[in-house]
Amino acid sequence: MRYEPFDAAFFTENRARLAARLPKGAIAIVHSHDLITTSADGTLPFRQNSDFFYLTGIEQEESVLILDPSAPEPGDRARLFLRETSDLIRIWEGDRLTREQAVVRSGAARVEWTQNFEPALRRLLRQRHTVYLNANEHPRSGAEFIGRDDRFRRQLQDWYPRHRYERLAPWLHELREIKRAPELAATREACRITSDGFRRLLRFVRPGVTEFEIEAELLHEFLRQRSRGFAYTPIIASGANACVLHYIENNAVCQDGELLLLDIAAEYARYNADLTRTIPVNGRFTPRQRAVYEAVLRVMRLCIRELLRPGIDLRKEYQPAVGRAVEQELIGLGLLDPAKVAEERAKDGTPDEVKEERRLYRKYFMHGTSHSLGLDVHDVQRRDRLVKEGMVFTVEPGIYVREEGLGVRLETEVVVGAHGNEDLMPDAPIEPDEIETLMQAGR
Repeated sequence: MRYEPFDAAFFTENRARLAARLPKGAIAIVHSHDLITTSADGTLPFRQNSDFFYLTGIEQEESVLILDPSAPEPGDRARLFLRETSDLIRIWEGDRLTREQAVVRSGAARVEWTQNFEPALRRLLRQRHTVYLNANEHPRSGAEFIGRDDRFRRQLQDWYPRHRYERLAPWLHELREIKRAPELAATREACRITSDGFRRLLRFVRPGVTEFEIEAELLHEFLRQRSRGFAYTPIIASGANACVLHYIENNAVCQDGELLLLDIAAEYARYNADLTRTIPVNGRFTPRQRAVYEAVLRVMRLCIRELLRPGIDLRKEYQPAVGRAVEQELIGLGLLDPAKVAEERAKDGTPDEVKEERRLYRKYFMHGTSHSLGLDVHDVQRRDRLVKEGMVFTVEPGIYVREEGLGVRLETEVVVGAHGNEDLMPDAPIEPDEIETLMQAGR
């Protein structure tokens, strides 16, 4: 493996915390992801179901976990089923985990081959009345994708219509949203690798390089440091491309006098970083570029130091507070009329109150400021959206002036604390003077 595996105690405790929520006579079943095909006989790189990894540490397809806390024998309370390996599989695909190795990796006392799963399940369901089944309930999930959990859920309900079926995702979300020490360690390493990649770019970027050359430099650095690569498709957007929020073509030539927006991050041990920086292609900010940059930086620091705190509601309280700060910066930049902003604010709390998504500032700052981060880049979070100590969030304000072909976004991630937040990306340069100095030194 590229990374040192987590201690099996991490996964054992995760399973125990989930099992403690199951009522007597109930079981929970979680499947691995599929190996996704492309065209002909091609496949995409395998990426494990985050919930399954969180509970087992296993990164193989065709795997299943059954939690049965009511089992009289302790060894039967967590049963892991893996695809059986063979000489043919070793020749074509390489080694797969043996049952003994899976016990060491996952901490599960009982590991069987997947072909034993259905007979074992039939025997178990004669004794159990409630089944908790998993599903991807992330609010941004694509409903058109049908995975192993989805297929199994439909099949099981057809086979056993008289059993009671419940949702497992809300409990898993509750467990995953608070990050534990091994998770924070992996996230810090992903952030460190990402910071090194960004520093490498500060020496590399200059007029005439293409966005995809910059992408190649990053990938080299990430892989060299034992990351599996990008945490998400990188955004490397020069000039007006920075005003396209999800620009991923990365095929333009960086021009003298432009800004370059970099939304880039590495993954390490299945945990993700998420960094955005905006730098001048030629190594020097113009006065206007610096003014917009420093406005975004002030908002970012306000979020980290004051606004993002335990107990705040992200949608109802946090984002509107960020919006008020951005409004003031946009007024200072000459982009909003202070009289019109005051008129809009005067309606707050009245029947004709202006909804947040329709406020004037949304022309220049049209996305959210923070999302949870962990095993997934947009990680799970319960629907109440209240910030809690121990959560990891991004902080990513931006200002996009399409009329000027100018876009600035800055992003870091923090661990929310009772007495202040910890910046997980402290070594990634962010002060405009430091960025200019490092870029000039690289010339």
